[in-house]
Amino acid sequence: MVVKRKISLVLADVDGSLVNEEKVLTKRAQSAVSKLRAAGIRFAITSGRPPLGMAMLFRPLQLDTPIAGFNGGLFVTKDLTILEQKTVPVGVARQAIDLIREHGLDAWVYRGNDWLITKADAPHVARESWTVKFEPKGVADVGEKLDQVAKIVGVSDDHERVRRCEADAQIAFGQRATAARSQPYYLDITNKEANKGAVVDYLSSHMQIPVQEIATIGDQPNDVLMFRRSGLSIAMGNASDEVKKQANVTTDSYNDEGFAKAMERFILGAPD
Repeated sequence: MVVKRKISLVLADVDGSLVNEEKVLTKRAQSAVSKLRAAGIRFAITSGRPPLGMAMLFRPLQLDTPIAGFNGGLFVTKDLTILEQKTVPVGVARQAIDLIREHGLDAWVYRGNDWLITKADAPHVARESWTVKFEPKGVADVGEKLDQVAKIVGVSDDHERVRRCEADAQIAFGQRATAARSQPYYLDITNKEANKGAVVDYLSSHMQIPVQEIATIGDQPNDVLMFRRSGLSIAMGNASDEVKKQANVTTDSYNDEGFAKAMERFILGAPD
């Protein structure tokens, strides 16, 4: 079915939405973006990844829109020229690292072009470096330099610990920072104005497109903020029931061409 409203821009989360479980942009997904363009609908991406970690998507998708890395903490062009950035206050960064460690999570820090870690063999380091196509920098203490920090991540395969840390971080920081899970095993802490709802607002202003004409698609709790700001929100089939309840419609899983099917069913009106 086609949703009966004008859509001028589609904003997609990357991991768990645009790419599949193997972090692959499928031919059908790539084709769906091409069809959006042919229909006069712009396309943009946002992620907790650093912009450099999305660079492999720029050419296949022929992106000509601002790219929102770090959940909106950094906006760049396709040649990585910085348009706008929002960093985490030093005091909040220190408190975030302390809180992450108290919950037994590993702490990662993204500062400038560096991804800083303390343990190379910690959970998800190898997978993340393969995903973003660049290596982290090992340091004795990720909390040593906390100026100009774009994002802090708490990492654990104990998903309940990550959930509890998220809840405590949201209470601790209040309106001073954004704390939300980008994956069940990642808790992202960014500037208070760096969230996916703010990405919708930024693109709306920058591209002069009313928020009512923006469609968003995602799978994680941090995508709900952009759902609330957009005219049409689409939850992936692999999203939790909690996330699905916050969206207008739901598509199939990321392992069953859910992104492409959403574009075809809800935006373009093409058959499966």
